[in-house]
Amino acid sequence: MADEKGNRTGADSDSDRVEALNRFRSAASISMTPELFEKLYLSPQSKVKGQLRDTFGNPTPIALVGFLMALTPLSCSLMGWRGASGGGAATIPVYFFQAGILMTLGGLLEWILGNSFPAVVFTSFGTFWLSYGGVLNPSFAAFSSYAKPGEDATEGLQTTGFNASLGFWFLFMGLLSLVFLICSLRTNVAFFIIFLTLVIAFGLLTGAYWSMAEDFVGNAHYANKLLIGAGASTFVTCLAGWYILLAIALAIVDFPIQIPVGDLSNVIKGKSIRER
Repeated sequence: MADEKGNRTGADSDSDRVEALNRFRSAASISMTPELFEKLYLSPQSKVKGQLRDTFGNPTPIALVGFLMALTPLSCSLMGWRGASGGGAATIPVYFFQAGILMTLGGLLEWILGNSFPAVVFTSFGTFWLSYGGVLNPSFAAFSSYAKPGEDATEGLQTTGFNASLGFWFLFMGLLSLVFLICSLRTNVAFFIIFLTLVIAFGLLTGAYWSMAEDFVGNAHYANKLLIGAGASTFVTCLAGWYILLAIALAIVDFPIQIPVGDLSNVIKGKSIRER
């Protein structure tokens, strides 16, 4: 409405402000593309109640940092670079205070946001690192429990029982990684490579510890080769992980240069999409 002099009335001015506010809200509520969502959260886009994803920050890189800061030096240790040895025992605190805490925290935050797949992945591997740190920590008596009466506790490190038992743990971690590998076909190429190389690495670790459990001449040398192979495989895992972390960080800060992660969410259609 306008008065006799052509000026807009207060009602029209208020209406314009409301309309502008609605346009702003509509623009702010536009959902991100499935490819961008999958890159940021490593999971196909899903509908959840509420707007928590718009309210809170993205926890995915938090978990990735913990994973990479533990696995990268462990990979180098398994390969024996620069004389490194001990199966990563030198970085036991990292498994507790970086990998364990950051991955478990990141997984819980993903669960709060409704991102179920990364929540399962991060909490599974967060507790894996806590457990691995416990295996290497003498206070948990994982090694010394196998020492025979009258033996020095350190002699129990190479017992058949310990190596065979630890091999079973790595075997089923490989099985868990295989499940994640299949599910990752709905995420991206880099994430798929991470689980593919983890399946290989856990298989090699299983073989290495089972070889050490058998009292045959030359098994120690063979087991060492398997450990080196596992370290090489997990090093490839880390390369893919560092790439994903860089891609997510660039997307978060809206960097002018973006790098692809090989989105697969639209290549392999979901069951609900196929039914529609």
